[in-house]
Amino acid sequence: MSAEAMAVPRPPGRTRAFLRLVMIEHSVFALPFAYIATLTAMYQDGGSVDWITLLLVTVAMVGMRTFAMACNRIIDREIDARNPRTAGRELVTGAVSVRSAWTGALIALAVFLGAAALLNPLCLALAPLAVVPMVVYPYGKRFTDYPHAILGLAQAIGPVGAWLAVTGEWSWEAVILGFAVGIWIGGFDLIFATQDVQADRAEGVRSVPARFGVPAALHGARACHAVTTGLLIWYGLATGAGAFYWVGIVIVAAAFGYEHTIVRPHDLSRLNRAFFTVNGFIGIALFCCALLDLIVRGLTV
Repeated sequence: MSAEAMAVPRPPGRTRAFLRLVMIEHSVFALPFAYIATLTAMYQDGGSVDWITLLLVTVAMVGMRTFAMACNRIIDREIDARNPRTAGRELVTGAVSVRSAWTGALIALAVFLGAAALLNPLCLALAPLAVVPMVVYPYGKRFTDYPHAILGLAQAIGPVGAWLAVTGEWSWEAVILGFAVGIWIGGFDLIFATQDVQADRAEGVRSVPARFGVPAALHGARACHAVTTGLLIWYGLATGAGAFYWVGIVIVAAAFGYEHTIVRPHDLSRLNRAFFTVNGFIGIALFCCALLDLIVRGLTV
């Protein structure tokens, strides 16, 4: 065998390619807030961590997010093929077949439903309702200029479901946190969508940046993140949060401020830093502060 042939890298395996397709590492955006809801509910419900429930919440969240991302990629594959930014995605290049993507999506859905069933009857009964916005979101860009709102609604379900997983009962505190998460993610989706304005307009893909322009989208994102900060403050007050949680709020507010200084209408060169790095940091930082606060207040780990 020649040296050139030996140097050719092997294509990734099916599982690895599928995990790249659904960007499994981006679970970091949703999981910290689900954990905040879960652990706060445990603190209020008995004062100690139920590790089995926490594990099942993790499995349910990752399963649902994997299903949602796979559906998104499958439904949008033709649009992705015509957008230079997304033309290298696995379903476009053939690294993952549509059949394999559907198989992975259905397995992830089964995992989600299985975890919901193991949590409690209410979680299982409501699980199908959680699936609906996940499937509707990819189609949103075809019929509304506000698909970001559908994404926000889909993400808002996470903390509410996590609280239900612990108590089996409705919680308005979880709804506050859910809205904070949904509006936060909807806001940074506005930022993310600014990079596709030209391609979206050419293909008739609808979004706030495509309809109203990049400056309007960035202003909308700032408003969303201001509302998010207010809701996180409300959540802290509603749950009797202590000092460490409020330190987390200060960190989140500072991170939002930084995010909106590095992305400007005529300079999107640092968009990936704002979208991936800053928003990933926000979730992890607030979770760490909230966890420390709950431990100090008496949560038994």
